[in-house]
This record gives sequence, structure tokens and C-alpha cells, in this order.
Amino acid sequence: MSKLIELEGVTRSFATPFGEVKAVDSVSLAFDAGEVLCIVGESGCGKTTTGRLLAGLLRPTSGRLMFEGQDVWTIKGDALKRFRTAVQLVHQDPYASLNPTRTVAQTLKAPLIHHGRVAGGKGATAAAAELLERVGLVPARDFMEKYPHQLSGGQRQRVSIARALTVKPRVIVADEAVSMVDVSIRISLLNLLLSLRREFGVTIVLITHDLAVARYFAREGRIAVMYLGRVIELGPSDALVSDPAHPYAEALIAAIPEADPTITRGKERIALKSADVPSLLNLPSGCTFHPRCPRFEPGLCDVVRPDLTRIPGEREVACHPAVRERTGRPVAVPT
Repeated sequence: MSKLIELEGVTRSFATPFGEVKAVDSVSLAFDAGEVLCIVGESGCGKTTTGRLLAGLLRPTSGRLMFEGQDVWTIKGDALKRFRTAVQLVHQDPYASLNPTRTVAQTLKAPLIHHGRVAGGKGATAAAAELLERVGLVPARDFMEKYPHQLSGGQRQRVSIARALTVKPRVIVADEAVSMVDVSIRISLLNLLLSLRREFGVTIVLITHDLAVARYFAREGRIAVMYLGRVIELGPSDALVSDPAHPYAEALIAAIPEADPTITRGKERIALKSADVPSLLNLPSGCTFHPRCPRFEPGLCDVVRPDLTRIPGEREVACHPAVRERTGRPVAVPT
């Protein structure tokens, strides 16, 4: 049985004046209906590009984006329209993604009317008000005639989420959706997205650089850790956070601050060999993390690029030493 939406070995390259850059390199991810997955990693790791590929806003250089078993870039007509309405993107900056010349009511009514979700203007107004109340903007009449600049950052992001809901999506890609709001507002927005998942069965892909956010949001889902365009560890949130297999994931988790300062001070720090991230224009051979990795094995890690490999606990990791330790299988060293 096919997945709801899936990236199959997707690569996305960009031409630059200095050469070709692979922002996403051979990424495969599959999602069932109602699933939660967080994509985490440092800036420039390719997580936003992955989100745009999932939303069909970028065409893969190679590989396929599949929706309900069909290649999105080969379908047309009603099938393509179904995909376009089924997958919605919530942007990082709600002020930039909302039309500053439109009121909240106009922003929400336009897709409702265009896609035939309501009958007439009165129906669109009622549906828009209902959506505002659903995302916590109550009473709705206080927000309908406001413009984006008259709202707070958290309120604008709730409008963005309401706009995504106008077409009854099956997948929401939330790209750093809480990074530009106050910390006090973040949890309420994350809880809102999770409630939409429970109520409507929406699959949610949350892209974030903050592993603490991922740990909270994906507590019933999965986390994919990206590094320089590739997924280097993928698995259930609890297992990955409590027992990371990849040294990079281990370093990210060790850097998460704890509420108790005593715990934070007592946490073991992972000493990376270097703090510098290699350039995408000149990637290291073999495992691209090996120049920074404390578990680097010469003649192996700098020669053979590790692929995602299944390890116990419904997890996958791209690390030669980790695979050997978790599975007991020896890694072939080139001669």
C-alpha cells in the first residue's frame, strides 16, 4: 500500500557562479495520514528545501515526489489540483507571507470562494469566522477587518494556519512556523497544530533548527536529522532523543538546555573536532561529517559514504561506527 506522500531518492541542485550546489542529496521520506515528523538541523542543512520539495514548490533535479502513489511532476488536471489543495505550506515569516493590502477576512475568503468550498459571500464570511475561532482568534469579529500590520506575530501566524485550513489539507508543511514568535506563544501554536492533526487527521511536517521544539512536537512521531543535504538519522522521537546513534545527533541533543540548571551543568558535552561546517561547494569525501566527528575512523569514514541503514528500534542511521555497534555487523573497509 502506497504512502500518502513520499520523497523517493530526491536530489535538488542549484547552479551558482562558483559551481553546482546540492542543497538536498538523495533524501527519501515517506508519510502516512495523520503522521507527525520533525526535520531538524543547522542552518543550510537543506531542511527548508526539503519542505519546499514536499510542497511541490521546487522540482527535484532527480528522484520523485509521490502523492497517493502518483508522481506529482507527471500528473495533470484534477489529480494535480487535488495535490495542490491537499498539501499546504505555513511559512516562517507570517508578515511576509500575508498580503498587507488584504484584511484577514479577504485573505481567508479568497481561497474558500476560488475552490468552491462555500456558496456565496455570506457563506465565505461565516466559514472564515469559523476558521478564526478554530485557530484561537476569538471573537472572530474582532479580527475579520484587521490588516496584517495590526496583528501580533502570533496572531499573524494563526491567520496563516487558518488560511492553510481553507482548502481542507491532508498535509501541512510548517517551515520554522514558531521561530519568529515569542517563546511564550510557541507552545500554544505547537499545541494548535497538534490539535488539528488529532481533529482532522492532517499529516504535519515541522521544520525547525531547535531540537527542543522537535522533541516536544514530535513526542508521538518521528524526527529526521539532516546534515549538509542528507538525512543522517531517522526514527521515533523518544528513542532518538534518549539514545541518539549518530554523533551529530548526539551533539545536537547534548546542547539542548534543561529547565533545571543543575542538570544542564552536569550534562556531558560532545567534543566535536571542529565547529566549522564544510562548504556545500567543496564537500568532504566519504561521510561529510567526518572532519568534525569524534568517532572518525581513517580509511573508512573519509572514503565510503554511509547510507541510511536500519538499526534496532525502527530507526535508520548513516554512520559506519554506529551501524557496526548497533547491529554487530562489520563494515567493509576498502582496500
